[in-house]
Order: sequence, then structure tokens, then C-alpha cells
Amino acid sequence: MNGVLKSALGLTKYRLGSVTSIIDGLKGLYIDKLKPLEVTYRFNDFASPLLTNSDFDAKPMVMLLGQYSTGKTTFIKHLLKRTYPGAHIGPEPTTDKFVVVMSGTDEKSIPGNTVTVRADMPFSGLNTFGTQFLSKFQCSQMVHPLLEDITFVDTPGVLSGEKQRARRSYDFTGVTSWFAAKSDLILLMFDPHKLDISDEFKRVIESLRGHDDKIRVVLNKADQVGTQELMRIYGALMWSLGKVLNTPEVVRVYIGSFDDKPANIASTGPLGKELFEKEQDDLLCDLKDIPMRACDRRVNEFVKRAKAAKIHAYLISHLKEEMPVLFGKSKAQQMLIDHLEDEFDKVRRQYHLPPGISQTSKSSGSSSVAKTLMSLKS
Repeated sequence: MNGVLKSALGLTKYRLGSVTSIIDGLKGLYIDKLKPLEVTYRFNDFASPLLTNSDFDAKPMVMLLGQYSTGKTTFIKHLLKRTYPGAHIGPEPTTDKFVVVMSGTDEKSIPGNTVTVRADMPFSGLNTFGTQFLSKFQCSQMVHPLLEDITFVDTPGVLSGEKQRARRSYDFTGVTSWFAAKSDLILLMFDPHKLDISDEFKRVIESLRGHDDKIRVVLNKADQVGTQELMRIYGALMWSLGKVLNTPEVVRVYIGSFDDKPANIASTGPLGKELFEKEQDDLLCDLKDIPMRACDRRVNEFVKRAKAAKIHAYLISHLKEEMPVLFGKSKAQQMLIDHLEDEFDKVRRQYHLPPGISQTSKSSGSSSVAKTLMSLKS
């Protein structure tokens, strides 16, 4: 494993005796090699904040997304066989907060402001979304064997129709994107009677790009329609998702009814019952594999972050070299900002980087580039 990291990142080899586990090896690589690079080039201003020990030690995370009343909280209850502290279930929009359900010594709910300052929890990066978001964020702890291996993130229902005009007091899409980067699996929940993808839901799904391998789609409450209707609904859902995801690959869709009630066999027929049981088994197997794949995903995410930091350092170094030493700095700075894509292409050709860095780097924003240029002036 160390050889893979060395070849992928170009880092010096660690002695086998100094690495007690793969996670400890990643910590050592980050602290000794990657973190100094990120601090020097202020990578945290463009991407996620600097990593801490809790980010490496955190349990695998599963995030649930969907419109209100699609069964996100009920799905967690179905897996835990009980409700978590502070959970509310109903046909109306009940979950109005981002709730992290994780293992604890006793049952309690911890407010968001407290969660983000605790060193043993990997949520300090959420401070960047402000106090308005932290008032809509909490952690629910309880004693449960499943939570010893997996942490769940329950989210507020995505808005649709007129409700979208009442803007949220925080960056909802930004928060979901932050959790997506931390998650090992992302479940998009759909209701047979709510297949429309609203503008906000579309923005949320688009923010998940780059994490396509984590996304799974769950068509919940499928026992509420007949077999013929279910076939048509499945086709309509695939068509809608194809337009939003904009990918030639077919996304995996699980069909079932994930609650404490037995499936309505009268409406689905014997074939529906067998289908629901197989689909539920497949989804549960996918969830069971998360802890086993967690280490591989940590290595994969670490390599992705190292590559992003390396490209960022190339870009900032190039922009700094283009700045004059004494006079005309403001004018040169504005010229660079106005022609960022051209500068990105120069760096790409010089270091043989993938073509996508222009779009990725441009999304960081011209103002961030300007601030970084000012801070790096010698």
C-alpha cells in the first residue's frame, strides 16, 4: 500500500515499522508532506479546510438526500429498528436540520455550534457556513451496534414549487457538497408520487459531480402503486435522472418500501414482493460493504486531495512568477485575472496536466485567486 501511495504522490518511502496501520500512514504522509504544501499555497481557501486527526479516524458516513416525505428519516429508523433522538416522522416537512446520527455512550442531541468545536468530531469545516447554518445542524448520539461502524447524515427535504422562492438562510447546496466529499455513500431518495426534480434538487445533484461512484438511487414507498404503474414510474425516474446527471452510464436504482410496515402485497402482487426482498438485500449488502471499503476510499480520497493540492501549487506558483517584482502589480494582477483560462492552459501544457483543470480552478473564483496572489507576493 505504501508503494501505491509513493508512486501516486511522488512521496518518500516510509519505514514499515513506523506505520502501524494504513490510517496512521496516511496521517504521517499528510502531516509531513501534504499539509505544509497546503499551508504554503493556502489550499484550504480554495478547497476543504486542513484535515485533522478526527477526519482520518471518523467512521464511514452515509448521507440521505431527497424531497420532504420521501422516507429519509424512516429509512434510518428502518435500519436502526428505532428512532434516533430528536427524530420526527410525518407526511409534512418534519426534518428541518442536518442531523448526524452517530454512536455515543448515551442518548443525547448536541447542538451544531458545540459539534463543530469538538476535536473528536470531523465537522470543524462546517464553521465556514456561518451561524445561520449551525442553528440548523445537530448531532444525535445513541448506543447501537450499527452506528459503531457507520454514521448517517439525515438532511432537510429539498424544496420544490413555490417553497423554493423562500430562500434558505444558509448555502444548502454548499453544505450538501461538503458532506458529499466526506461521505462514503450517498442515497438519493424518491417517492413514486414525487418524481419531479425541482430546481434546488437539480442544483444539489449537480453539486455531487465528482462523487458519482458514491451515488445510489432509492425508489421508496414502491408498494403504494401497482406493478404496471411501478414499471412506468421506474422508466420516468430513469429518464429524469438521465437529464440531470448527464452521464451515459445507468445509475443504480433500488426499489422497495423501507419502513416498519410489511409491503402492501395486494397492490404489488407476488412478483412485487420477491422484487422488494431482492432489492432490499442488494441495498443492505451495499451498506454492509461500506466499512470494508472504507480504508480503500480513504486512500482514494487522500490521493485525490494530493493531486488537487499539487495542481493548485503549480497554478499559484505560475501566477506568482507572472507578477512584477516592483511596480505595476495591481495592473498585472488584473490582467492575470481577466485571462485566467489562458494561464491555466499554459500550466496544463507545461506540466502535462489533465484538460479539466481549467474548469475546476476557475470555479474557485477570481476574488480568491486575487487574494492568494496578494498573499504570495514576496
